[in-house]
Amino acid sequence: MAVKSTRYSDKDLEKFRALILDKIDKAKHDLELIKSAYMNDHNNGTEDTAPTFKAFDEGSTVMSKESNSQLALRQEKFIRDLKTALIRIENKTYGICRVTGKLISKRRLKLVPHATLSIAAKNMQK
Repeated sequence: MAVKSTRYSDKDLEKFRALILDKIDKAKHDLELIKSAYMNDHNNGTEDTAPTFKAFDEGSTVMSKESNSQLALRQEKFIRDLKTALIRIENKTYGICRVTGKLISKRRLKLVPHATLSIAAKNMQK
């Protein structure tokens, strides 16, 4: 009877490391875009329009800045989670469900590389 592996092989971990590093690069790039959109006023010359339209424009600018701020916070958390996943790779604990202790499927880790729960454990939380 074959014994089921309790961790991913070093070769698998290296593949996941490459995937995570790529995701971190993309996430950092996206974060810069969000921050630049937040910092940019996008002034489209509304000074000469009626006050009603100016109020609408200012309201949408505030809403836009709030949503960009939320996006930036989520992106920063995503980057932190990915960096924590890299630490788990170093510790050779990456891909092990923190509830069941079983391996998280490779398919799930490719889709959510910072996952710490298997689908079964995630479903138990609901």
